[in-house]
Amino acid sequence: MPRRTSAGFVIAALMLAGVCALAWALSAGDLTIGPGEVFDALFRGAEGMGADVVRELRLPRAVAVFVCGGLLALAGALMQVLLRNPLADPYVLGVSGGAAVGALAAMLAGLSPWAVDGAAFGGALAAMLVVFGLAHGDGSWTQTRLLLTGVIVAAGCGAAVTLMLSLATDTRLQSMLFWLMGDASGASRPWPALVVLVAGLVAVLPVARDLNVLARGETAASALGVRVRRLRYLLYVLASLLTAAAVTLVGSVGFVGLIVPHLVRFALGNDQRQLLPAALLAGGTLLTLADTAARTVMAPVQLPVGVLTALIGVPVFLFLLSRNPR
Repeated sequence: MPRRTSAGFVIAALMLAGVCALAWALSAGDLTIGPGEVFDALFRGAEGMGADVVRELRLPRAVAVFVCGGLLALAGALMQVLLRNPLADPYVLGVSGGAAVGALAAMLAGLSPWAVDGAAFGGALAAMLVVFGLAHGDGSWTQTRLLLTGVIVAAGCGAAVTLMLSLATDTRLQSMLFWLMGDASGASRPWPALVVLVAGLVAVLPVARDLNVLARGETAASALGVRVRRLRYLLYVLASLLTAAAVTLVGSVGFVGLIVPHLVRFALGNDQRQLLPAALLAGGTLLTLADTAARTVMAPVQLPVGVLTALIGVPVFLFLLSRNPR
C-alpha cells in the first residue's frame, strides 16, 4: 500500500492524541479532577485527596494500559511480518494462553498479586518455549508449522483454563473471569513493562529495513543479504516477550494487536521504520481511551477493557476488510 500521509505528521498527531488520552484518564472518574489540578499533582507536588488519587491510583493505571496497548500493537506488527499473514496477532502462537494458565492457577491457589503476575509471565514464557521447540523440530521451521503449533498449544491452554474455571469457587471466579477479559483495575506496577516496551522498540528499529525486505518473501530477503533465520528468531522471541509482558500487566485484551497495525498501515504504508513506532503510539492511545471509557461510561460499574476493545475491533476490522478484500 502506498504511503498516504507524511510519517512525521502522523507520528506527531499520535503523540498528541496519546497525551490527550492520558490527560483524560487522569482527570475522569467518580472524582472529576481538572487539568490544572492534574498538572499540579504531577509536576508541582500538590497535596490533597485529588492529588493522591492522580498519583497513586490513576497514573499507574493510565501508564499500564498505555504500555499494554503499545506492547500488543508492536507485537502484532512484528507477528504479521514474521508470519506474512494479515490475520496474525499476538495471541496466535499460544503465548496468551500460557499466561492465562499460569495466572489462573495462581489465583486458584489463592496466591498474592505478585505471585499471579509472576505465574502469568512464567506461563507465557513456557508456552513460547513449547511452541518454539515443537515448531523447530528437526530444524525445518516454516511459518505454517509455527502457526499450526501455536494454534494447537493455544487450544490446549484453553482447555486447561476451562477446567480451572469449573473448579474455582464463586469468590474467585469473578476475578478470574475479569482477568481473562482484560482488567486494568489492579495494574499498579507498570514500570517493568514500560522498560520491556522501550527495550523492544530499541531492539527492533535497527532491523526495520530488513523487515521491509522480509515482508516481500524469504527468498528475496536471502538474495539481498538478510540473515533470515536469525531475524525470524529475533521476531518470534521479541513478539512473544512483548505479548507476555502485556498479558501479565492487564490480562487478555483482544484485537489491539490485530487492528492497530492495519490502521497504521492504511495511513502510512508498510515501511516498518515508520509503522512500528506509530503502531506503538496508536495502540497505547486506543487502549487508554478504551479503558477510560470502560470505567466511566457505566460508573460506578467498571467494564473489562477487553470487552470494549472487542466491540471496537470487530466493526473496524470488517470495515478494513471491505476496503481491501484481497
